[in-house]
Amino acid sequence: MYSIEYHEAVKGDFKALGHRTALLVMKKIKKLAQNPMIGVELGNKANLHLAGYRKTYIDNKRVRIVYKIIEDKIEIFIVAVGKRADMDVYHKAAQRV
Repeated sequence: MYSIEYHEAVKGDFKALGHRTALLVMKKIKKLAQNPMIGVELGNKANLHLAGYRKTYIDNKRVRIVYKIIEDKIEIFIVAVGKRADMDVYHKAAQRV
């Protein structure tokens, strides 16, 4: 099982989601700890350099979790959580890496 670490700004991401969606995100993060490969590799998304990062979906693909697997520490680093609208979550992730 992988340990989970969060970027310091992710706490604000959770607050913006609402209670129900935040619960769905936490359930998905628990699944990531068991199998981090369930996400899709991001690469160079909309000219945002996110190579080495992955995304996974929640709430019928309305919300994304952007994360990186750090194999040597057996850790998942959650960079951003948020809605895909206007690529917002990816812009946040690119600013935080």
